Amino acid sequence: MDTRTSKDSEEELQHFKEVSQPEDFNDPEPDASQPEARESDQGLHWLLPVVVGLVLVAGVAFVLLKG
Repeated sequence: MDTRTSKDSEEELQHFKEVSQPEDFNDPEPDASQPEARESDQGLHWLLPVVVGLVLVAGVAFVLLKG
């Protein structure tokens, strides 16, 4: 038996209104509830080009040494 309480029509309408609100593009700051969005981009963004370069070098070396 399902014991969850269902929403009445007013609660469903309020929820629909909240969900259907468009994003506020005039205020692009991240919400206070999203601290990760405020963090600076100091991650491993350099790692992908390095890995691609190493794979290319390994591939070229494999082809040249196999022949």
